[in-house]
Amino acid sequence: MSEPTASELIDAKIASFPDWRGTTLAKLRAIIRDAVSDVVEEVKWRKPSNPSGVPVWSKSGIICTAEIYKDKVRLTFDKGASLDDPKGLFNSSLDGNVRRAIDFAEGATIDEAGLKALLREAAAFNEAKTR
Repeated sequence: MSEPTASELIDAKIASFPDWRGTTLAKLRAIIRDAVSDVVEEVKWRKPSNPSGVPVWSKSGIICTAEIYKDKVRLTFDKGASLDDPKGLFNSSLDGNVRRAIDFAEGATIDEAGLKALLREAAAFNEAKTR
């Protein structure tokens, strides 16, 4: 039997949270895929304490990761501190030099347009680094 693909692992992670957290992650995933059409889905950091790993979306480097907690779903932007955030979406990990995150609590409204702009900016930042 072959290893599951990253997309299958992310599907399984979403399915393993049949509450608002799975629904939120599924919505965020759809926004990411829509914002960066050629984004690559990966799963990293699989280990015994987290066998399903961490969903990662990349294009010329990591754009963002998703983690599910008891009270939130967090999107962490790998180079978030280098990005403009005109809509003020970043609300977590604000004191670091590199990463920035957005925490989504139950019932949170997702600013799709603002999030897509941030995702596209992150992808463009990565691409500019590789040139």
